[in-house]
Amino acid sequence: MTDAAPTTASLQAGRKHEKYERLVAVARSLPRLRVAVAHPCDGASLSAVFEAAGMGLVAPVLVGPESRMRSAAKELGRDLDDFHVVEAPDSQAAAETAVALVRSGEAEALMKGSLHTDELMAAVVRRDGGLRTARRISHCFVMDVPGHETALIITDAAVNIAPTLEDKVDIVQNAIDLAHALRFEGIRVAILSAMETVNPKVPSTIEAAALCKMADRGQITGGILDGPLALDNAVDFGAAKIKKIRSPVAGQANVLVVPDLEAGNMLAKSLTFLADADAAGIVLGARVPIILTSRADSTITRLASCAVASLVADAQRTKLALPEV
Repeated sequence: MTDAAPTTASLQAGRKHEKYERLVAVARSLPRLRVAVAHPCDGASLSAVFEAAGMGLVAPVLVGPESRMRSAAKELGRDLDDFHVVEAPDSQAAAETAVALVRSGEAEALMKGSLHTDELMAAVVRRDGGLRTARRISHCFVMDVPGHETALIITDAAVNIAPTLEDKVDIVQNAIDLAHALRFEGIRVAILSAMETVNPKVPSTIEAAALCKMADRGQITGGILDGPLALDNAVDFGAAKIKKIRSPVAGQANVLVVPDLEAGNMLAKSLTFLADADAAGIVLGARVPIILTSRADSTITRLASCAVASLVADAQRTKLALPEV
C-alpha cells in the first residue's frame, strides 16, 4: 500500500513560517543587535528576550525594576545573570532610560517590554531627549501569509490614525526603506483604496494618485508605486486581469499602504485570524528601529520582529542616519 499523496493543506502547513525562517537565518549571520528592552517585567516579554538572545539575534540590555525582572525570570525557570541589567524604578523611567541608552550609543534598537506602547512612544517622540528625525514615525507589519508567495509589508496599522498626504509620503518611504533592508527582490507598492479608479468623492483615491505622481517626480524613491488599487487587484493577478489593469504592481504588490489606521488594523487582523498569518511589527522613522511585540505573538513572530530590526539596523550602519529634529 503506497502512502497517500500530500494534500494542498498539508503542503501549506509544512511551509508555514518559511518566509520568517529565512529572515531569521539572514539576521543570525549579522552581528547581534544591541537592543534596550524597556520594562520587561512579565513572562511574555522576558521569554521573547530569552528566545531572541538564545538564537543569537540580540544582545539585550534589560531596563526596569531589577527585582521585578528577576522575579519574572524566576517564574520562567531562568535567571538574568548573563544579561546587562539597568535599574529603573517604573515603566516611564524605563522607557526614558532605554531611549537614553540609544542616544548614548549603548544600544542600536529599542524593544517594548510589559509597558503600554503609548508610554514607550512618548519617550521616543519627545522633542528634547527623544529619538525623532526629520522623517515621520510609522509602523509596518511584516506578514507571513500561508499560501502567499512573498512576505507582505502593511503600513500603517498602528501609529498614524488618520495620516495626511504629507504624512503618507514618509509612511511610504519608510516602508520602501524597510523592503530594501529585508532584501526584497523588486519593491512594488500598492496604494490601497476601495476601488481602482480615481473618484473625487473618495479622498483616498485622490491621495493614491498624488503619491504615485510624487514618485514619478522623485519625491518618493526606491520602489514602484501604483494606486489607487483595491486589495484584490493589488495581490491577485486574476483580479487585476478581470479589471483590465495593466500595471507593474497590480497582482504582485509586496507593500500595501492603507488609507488609515482602522483599515490597516482590520486588514492585518483579518489575515492573522482568518488566514492564519503571522505579523511581525516594527516602528520606523526614529533614529533606531523599535520592536513591538505582543503577549499573543507566537515564538516565530517574536523572533521575526527581532530579525527585522536587526536587518534594518544593519542597513542603517551602511548609510547615513536620518537627520535629527
